[in-house]
Order: sequence, then C-alpha cells, then structure tokens
Amino acid sequence: MSSCGASAIVTDEGDPSPGPTDAPDGSRATRAPASIRSLLTCDGRARGYSSDMSTIVVVGASLAGGRCVEQLRRRGFEGRIQLVGEEAPRPYERPPLSKKFLRGQMDEEKLYFRPLDFYAEREIELVLGARATGLDADARSVTLEDGRALSYDQLVIATGARVRRLPVPGAELEGVHYVRSLDDSRGLAAELSAGRRAVVIGAGVIGTEVAAACREEGVEVVMLEAAELPLLRAFGPEIGKLYDAIHRDHGVDLRCGVKATALLGRGPQGSGRVEAVETSDGARVDCDFVVIGVGVEPCVEWLDGSGVALDRGVLVDDRCRTNVPGVFAAGDVTRWWSAPHGRHMSVESVDNAQTMASHIAENAVGADSVYAPVPFFWSDQYDLKLQIVGHVGAYDQVVIRGSLEDRKLTAFHLEGGKLRFAVGVNRLNEMGVSRKLISSGATVDPAKLADEDVKGKALLPD
Repeated sequence: MSSCGASAIVTDEGDPSPGPTDAPDGSRATRAPASIRSLLTCDGRARGYSSDMSTIVVVGASLAGGRCVEQLRRRGFEGRIQLVGEEAPRPYERPPLSKKFLRGQMDEEKLYFRPLDFYAEREIELVLGARATGLDADARSVTLEDGRALSYDQLVIATGARVRRLPVPGAELEGVHYVRSLDDSRGLAAELSAGRRAVVIGAGVIGTEVAAACREEGVEVVMLEAAELPLLRAFGPEIGKLYDAIHRDHGVDLRCGVKATALLGRGPQGSGRVEAVETSDGARVDCDFVVIGVGVEPCVEWLDGSGVALDRGVLVDDRCRTNVPGVFAAGDVTRWWSAPHGRHMSVESVDNAQTMASHIAENAVGADSVYAPVPFFWSDQYDLKLQIVGHVGAYDQVVIRGSLEDRKLTAFHLEGGKLRFAVGVNRLNEMGVSRKLISSGATVDPAKLADEDVKGKALLPD
C-alpha cells in the first residue's frame, strides 16, 4: 500500500464526504489474457500490479464483496481497493436476519464483519449507499447512481441477489415484508408479538426460518406453499416430509398446494395496511402482517450493454472470470462453470460466496486457482440443525441413515452409485465424510451408508 494511502470513504458513519474516485495516474495494469500465468513475474507476483498502478473495484458490499477485499490485502495486494455497496451499512452477515437477529437474540453490532477502523487501517475505501448503474468495460469504469465514475484495473462483481416480488394485487401494502436486508429484518422484528397473526407465503428456506422464528415468539402462523411439501425444491421429499411434520407440530397451519392470489388492505379502497390474504382454494386468511419468501433473482440490470455474459446471472469460468478481461464475479450473482457437471452452476449460500471471493483474490494477484467447490449450506429451525453438502440436483437413490421419526438422520442422495449430495438433520458429524465422498467421485456402498455402526473413515472406499 502506498504511504500516502487514501482514507476509507464512509457514507453511513463518520465523515460523509466522498473521497477521490478516479484511479491514480500512471499506466494501467496488464489486461487479463487467456492464461493468468502469463501475468506472473519471476518472484511470483502479478506483473504490473503495484500500489502506483493498480486499482481493484469491488461492486457489492455483502458476503462476497466483504470477504474479497479482506483476502486481497491478506494475499499481498498493495494497490487501491474500493468497495462499493448499495446499502449504507458496512458489510454484514445476512443469515441471522431470519433467525437470531430477527428474534432479538443478537446485537446489531455483531452482524458486521469488521469494525470501521479495520477498513481504514488497511486502506480499503468504503463507497457505501451508492448503487452501481452501469459498466463501461472498454473504459474500465463503473458508473454510480449519483453520476460518479470509478476507474479500475480489475473489477469484481459481487452485487448478489434481490428478493423476487410476489406478482399479485396488494403485494406492496403496508405490513407486507420480505427478508433480505438489515432494514427488512428490523421492520419485521417490530411485528413479532405474541398473539399476532402472520401469513408466510412460500415454504422455502427463508419462509420456513421466518415461520419458526414467529412461532417461537408466540405469533400465530399460516404458511402457504405452492408445492406439495415445504423445502421440496431445495432438499427433496424426504426432508420435505420431515419439516412438514416439524412445523405442524410447532403449531404452524401449513397449507401446501395453495397459492396466494391477492393481499387485501384495510379501508373502503383496500389500500390500507394488509389485513388478509386470498388463496387459490378460495379461502380468506385474516392476518396482522405478511412475510413473502418466494426466491431471489440476481442483481445484473446494471450490466446491460456492458458485454458481460449474462444468463440467469453473471457467467464465469472455473477461475471466476467473466468473458470480459479484468472482470471477475462472485457470490449469488454468479453462475460458474463446473467441469465435473459440464454446465454452469449456481449456489446461493454463505459458503459459496466466501469461498468464491477468496479464489478471486488469489487470481487477481496472479494465481491460477480453479474453483471446484463442494457446496455447504445450513439452516437452523426450532431445535433442528439442517446441513447440506454437495450440489442439490439429480439423483436416483436415497439412502437414509438414522430415523425420520427420531428427527436425527442423514439422507444420502446418489446418482449412478456416486454420492451427489447429503442432507443431515442433527447429524453434523457426517458432513465431513460426505464432502470427501463427493470430492472423490468414487462409487459408494449404500449398505455402509445406511449402517450406523459404520462410522467416519470406514465409509470411505478402500
């Protein structure tokens, strides 16, 4: 880092004045060719990337972006780093927003990755409360909503995903909530009082987590799900049946095969605060508030016309590079190329965002690191810990270890005799060996997987 280092730009706390936005004068760093190895000098550092010449701009200040800037400094990058975020707060964790933070069991300060002085000490400039609106790849410049232009030598796209809006009448009424941001969680938390009535639309991960949090706070819950089971699309019928029973046991009125068709507001025009939900089976469900969790969509509209390849997200190769030289992408906004699967993959998870960001930091400073993850995901609901290892997808056999009745099991999903993914409920110790089985690509013995007397390394092929 240069001795004259720029101060951190902070728009949510401290001095709100924006700092300099143009890259330092001097030659640009070499543009990334087909092989990043050609950028390496004899001492292993990236050719041309010095504190006087190179700027890396990271757009998106959430999990992936926050991890990326940290790893860039950790891996020896001494140039300028600017972290751009649409939200005003500095990088923070999102998983607690539908769990502990929502229930008031976690202080807000604990959500943040790092204190403000962490970024200032490492000369990481925070450009917060600033939405990116365009990318000029030829000029290597990112345009912000306020008209500023940030020049870069390398760019990391980490803009994540936004909630998918429910396309029914009344979905924008007061008292209708989504859960994605800190502000979303704050607003919903204010609704959670014992005896109130909630309708949760969507029984995916967010919907089921919010329903669990509501019940634990004494809120009455009706949960609507278009599929025949909760979590079906995410984890399959075995886990779906388990969580169907769990939520019903905790007092959730779970209505599967049912969609919301309209949200009704108070007052003669129905435009006041939400008071009921009409459903596809003709019912009216009265409520005090509504929570919608019907999926997410990648934040890519600012890349229209940039030349960056898009297809349900930003397409990257197995080095996390886009088709545009000098531009990487990480996290929920991406679909990366998986050679073992022969297609682009996407995983919306903390683990994927952070691991991908670390790979980008390596490659941005001259490495040639292949991104070939075995994804990991978790969800805490009531007294159950759900963990998933692997790519949830096609399978032709399910082997259960443990018991659905005891609510302690691992469901191994096989395809062609190979483990593709494993879902564990209160069986955390088996996730590590599952990861090894998936990584090895070896044919597994279903009898061993089912036998609880065969443990640990004994599950691995000889």
